[in-house]
Amino acid sequence: MTCPDVTPDAPVDKQPTIGLIGMGGMGKMYAKYLSAAGWKKINVCDLPEMYDSLTAEYKDTPGIQVLRDGHNVSRTSDFILYSVEAEHINRVVAQYGPSTKVGAVVAGQTSVKAPERVAFEQHLPEDVHIVSCHSLHGPTVLAKDQPLVLIKHRATDEALSLVENILRPLQSRYVYMSYEEHDEVTANTQAVTHAAFLSMGTAWASAASYPWEHGYYVRGIEIVKVNIMLRIFSNKWHVYAGLAILNPSAKTQIKQYAQSTTDIFKLMLAADENGLRNRMYEARDAVPILLSESVLDQFSLGKKGPRANGDRPLANSHLSLLAMVDCWARLGLNPFKHLELAATPIFRMWFGVAEYLFRSEERLDAAIHAALYDMSHRYDDVEFVVASRGWSQCVSFGDFDLYKSRFQETAAFFESRFEEAGRVGSEMLKVIMDSCADPQRAVRVQTEGKPPTSLSGPGDRD
Repeated sequence: MTCPDVTPDAPVDKQPTIGLIGMGGMGKMYAKYLSAAGWKKINVCDLPEMYDSLTAEYKDTPGIQVLRDGHNVSRTSDFILYSVEAEHINRVVAQYGPSTKVGAVVAGQTSVKAPERVAFEQHLPEDVHIVSCHSLHGPTVLAKDQPLVLIKHRATDEALSLVENILRPLQSRYVYMSYEEHDEVTANTQAVTHAAFLSMGTAWASAASYPWEHGYYVRGIEIVKVNIMLRIFSNKWHVYAGLAILNPSAKTQIKQYAQSTTDIFKLMLAADENGLRNRMYEARDAVPILLSESVLDQFSLGKKGPRANGDRPLANSHLSLLAMVDCWARLGLNPFKHLELAATPIFRMWFGVAEYLFRSEERLDAAIHAALYDMSHRYDDVEFVVASRGWSQCVSFGDFDLYKSRFQETAAFFESRFEEAGRVGSEMLKVIMDSCADPQRAVRVQTEGKPPTSLSGPGDRD
């Protein structure tokens, strides 16, 4: 094995050969960071039909060599990273895994680790190391200080150190987990939030309504809803499909989210104030408030909307937020505890909005009152209930083609605003990062049988 303490400043003959199989958004992101840092032997490949275009794209990029297929990458590389969709990982590893170089370290960038683990254990030779990873952010987000999960599954300490040093140019903070812990944490922090935003987008698209045009979704909490929804639908559908369909915990949560949405809406239709109030207050969670309305107002996509009683905005039922917290309560989950381990800015923001609503009795009571008696959002709420149940059914069927179709139909409706939403969203995320008082630090998840460990700085482990 290559010396685990190697750096990009080492002579070329002392550097590891890095292999990237799959050059989608995340593969290209890793290639960019690794090349810029000075790693000089980076072999990459994608589908055979992409060879010519990839060769042209990287012909002048230092250190990167485009190879024809994963066999060439696997048999020549000391560290191999599979960046392919979770639904395809087994097929791709079965095809190229047997060619893996003796003593190499293999990782996967899939968002759901259960199928990746099965693929690696079944198809990789016994004489290779498995140290998997997962950058918990998209390719358009700066990697610095973002959580990067490292999973030492079948490997020596030296193999883990080599991976840490190879990936150090990303300047991400390492979070050490097992395969099982990864899937639990990602389900608890992302499944319901994805379901909420997918349902919002589908609801607005079904109503043929751009939410910022009539002025109801241009202030405070509403701005977060619109901007994150647009950000999600501007990404690739498979980024979200794998987590939803292949992670059993995520399936359960998405199903409960749709049920919570339906149950709350029934209380709204019945004007059952006591029932709705009791249910929402039972679901409240005591956590610190992250965001303020004034911070959110900086990032509106539209004109300021209708107002009531002077400067107070019209109330909203916030059905998506009520259902999210209710879902966690019904399942006995506390996803907030995972935020310190693996929170991305987007999910910090959405969880912060939930805290912001539920920690204030005035705001929560206003949402409950609006849900029961204010009809201005009722049509949107109807569409939201239908959309949430539709996404839940789609996930329960396990049908990737159906998921892709639903996603792309909604994305097409909002496509004209993706560029602006991306710009505004990036500015918003920067403010969110700046508003976090505590510095982000690497955390090792405590697992059974491991000794206590201390907090470490970015990119370090104890």
